[in-house]
Amino acid sequence: MRFVSTNREARPVGFLEAMKQGLAPDGGLYMPEAVPTLENNFWKSLHQHSFHEIAFRMALPYLEGELSEEVIHAVITDAIDFPLKLKSLENSHFVLELFHGPTLAFKDFGARFMARLFSESAGKKQKEVTILVATSGDTGSAVARGFYKVPGVRVCLLYPKGKVSPLQEKQMATLGENITALEVEGVFDDCQRLVKEAFVDDDLNRTLQLSSANSINIARLLPQSFYYAYAIAELQKKGINDVTFSVPSGNFGNLTGGLLAKKMGLQVQKFIAATNVNDVVPKFLKGSGFSPKASVQTISNAMDVGNPSNFVRMLNLYGGSEDALRSDLPGYSYSDSETIETILSVYEEENYLLCPHTAVGYRAASELKVSDPDALTTVTLATAHPIKFRDVIEKELNTKLEVPQQLMSDLQREKKTIPMSSNFDEFKSFLLGY
Repeated sequence: MRFVSTNREARPVGFLEAMKQGLAPDGGLYMPEAVPTLENNFWKSLHQHSFHEIAFRMALPYLEGELSEEVIHAVITDAIDFPLKLKSLENSHFVLELFHGPTLAFKDFGARFMARLFSESAGKKQKEVTILVATSGDTGSAVARGFYKVPGVRVCLLYPKGKVSPLQEKQMATLGENITALEVEGVFDDCQRLVKEAFVDDDLNRTLQLSSANSINIARLLPQSFYYAYAIAELQKKGINDVTFSVPSGNFGNLTGGLLAKKMGLQVQKFIAATNVNDVVPKFLKGSGFSPKASVQTISNAMDVGNPSNFVRMLNLYGGSEDALRSDLPGYSYSDSETIETILSVYEEENYLLCPHTAVGYRAASELKVSDPDALTTVTLATAHPIKFRDVIEKELNTKLEVPQQLMSDLQREKKTIPMSSNFDEFKSFLLGY
């Protein structure tokens, strides 16, 4: 399969080459030249397959011809060696828990999948790859853990100083070895800008083999389509067919993964784009133009994005039609106070604890149920374990949360970071001497 840039000026490449480049040379994002569709019988019989079988069938058209079926199987089973859980709450509302991986966030799916593919490439003795990652929280920790000590790969994480949770910072900025953490003076959008400028800088690209592990990378995007099919499979076992997914979104890679699955043939009634006060996409979906703006810090920090990169991919999947995208995708945004209100009410009424991001998605699903009588069954993607935001949640609940054992060692490690301004020349000099 060939992958083309959303800017349509770069030459088509294969999946592994698109993964290595991260961003296309013309500054666009890679997408399949034509999204493959799987037979209807497969989608109707999802409940008869394991999650790994579903993921393999969905990945095969993209990787076929570049990796053997045996290797594809091994990549999937090794990368996704942790469970998914679909929890049933009241009023036909389900929560898909995606936080049971090693860093307790949904980013483990994409980061570990991509790390295993890079490991396959490293075994072919190719040029060392330098991966640049802008993160507002969980991406950094998932990528750091996924790529830790992977041969032939160096990872440089950029995160906004003082704008990630203490636990998130510990998870990504304490490992050392081939993982370097840069503490940037600024916001997430500054980090993302530095990474994008690096990818189109001639000097850097002559010297280094740069790639990205953000959701701009096609290898991060693909595995984020798998778990939508898993949720549908579990609901098929309950005789439920019409499903609406509510997706907490920042850079909108997770939602794009769902839209990609739908384009492949997955039967989904609707998706909801749910975010915090960084509401560029919800405003667009309500009829405004797409107008990026400076991001605002919130308690749902992974969604503090003012210029979502994957918006161009969402448009691409709808043939570039803004009207088609708007007609198919409602958007909602909520303040911190509304997010906290939702966390408290769900905990009090259903004894279920949501992280701030998941609370935004849950509230959007609840609001849609009121306005759309056809939205009978909703599934909210639970993107992170609540413990990752214990500073917020403990304060609001006035109680202490138990820290999972797997995180205790993270909290005890010493932070290893390099301070960095948001000036590109300083970042470029660092990379050239990296």
